[in-house]
Amino acid sequence: MITLSNVGKSYGHDVTIGPVDLTIPEGGITALVGPNGAGKSTLLTMIGRLLGIDSGHIEVAGYDVAKTKSKDLAKIIAILRQENHFIARLTVRQLVGFSRFPYSQGRLTEADEVAINNSITFLNLEGLQDRYLDELSGGQRQRAYVAMVLAQDTEYVLLDEPLNNLDMKHSVQMMRHLKRAAQELGRTIIIVLHDINFAGHYADHICAVKDGQVTEFGTPAEILTDDVLTRIFDTPVHVIDGPNGALAVYY
Repeated sequence: MITLSNVGKSYGHDVTIGPVDLTIPEGGITALVGPNGAGKSTLLTMIGRLLGIDSGHIEVAGYDVAKTKSKDLAKIIAILRQENHFIARLTVRQLVGFSRFPYSQGRLTEADEVAINNSITFLNLEGLQDRYLDELSGGQRQRAYVAMVLAQDTEYVLLDEPLNNLDMKHSVQMMRHLKRAAQELGRTIIIVLHDINFAGHYADHICAVKDGQVTEFGTPAEILTDDVLTRIFDTPVHVIDGPNGALAVYY
């Protein structure tokens, strides 16, 4: 379980996050949604301690995020940001191997190799594992990054807009991989998404962020209603019954 208590962050007079009180349950996928600039990515990076908080308290699996040693926190939380600046002349396998540093400090053990192999297989990257990152398509490269965070073997996985720059086909494939990771590997996945319909179809819980505040939290059935979505996005949204569940129509 992830718990945020009275969490706040300020960037001068104009941008403020919080105070946020939020409980994210263990297991499944929780999607953070909301308008651009609402604070979704900031909230995610504060949970992952890539950004400090000005006030409040964050706990993940009972650990105080601010006080837990980095080497211990890295065995609890894995995070993938939007900006990935890995050297292009790394192979997929080398990239995935970086995730094992908290366990082996750079000297890979047999257990590390097993974790790397399992993650590469899970993301269907066996045929690409010796290819360099700059030789991959955008969808292949994003799968490699996700394989890296899964190989870190943490209970909690934080993903900041992993569908960015993916086309429709690869976005669907990625969400299916993440759903499987939650169900089959027992991971708790927190993901920032822009597409409310992807959130509605694949997430178990949806957390709406607006103007630096958590304004809604619930199941997709609770969030995907005309009134709630119109309130979140400040534009008329109509929810209809689609062939595979509720669909938000906003054009």
